Amino acid sequence: MRIGEMVRRTGVSERLLRYYEEQGLLTPTRLPSGYRVYTDADVDSVRRIRTLLAAGLPTATIAQVLPCIRDDGATLAPVCSDLVAQLRRERKRITDAIKDLQTSQGMLDTVIAAGPADTD
Repeated sequence: MRIGEMVRRTGVSERLLRYYEEQGLLTPTRLPSGYRVYTDADVDSVRRIRTLLAAGLPTATIAQVLPCIRDDGATLAPVCSDLVAQLRRERKRITDAIKDLQTSQGMLDTVIAAGPADTD
């Protein structure tokens, strides 16, 4: 399928599909004319990529993770032994970022509470 059909089937823009290709996440074949040709497996890959992006993983990590992910259609599961440790490190990074944001939120709440009352 060409890129227009891929957009329709995945809901992902042409620009994002090209970006995924630049990042090594997708490798469509090319016709002699230069047009990209995608397969049904690429549709599944885009779904996995979107899930991993939503989980907070950067594209560089996703490129490493994709070959080691089993997809049963509902859940992604790691199949490479070293992948679990890598995913735990990513989870810790996200947890630390959440804690930092909560601290910032608390400080901002303190500043807001010290100000004049809202008149809205």
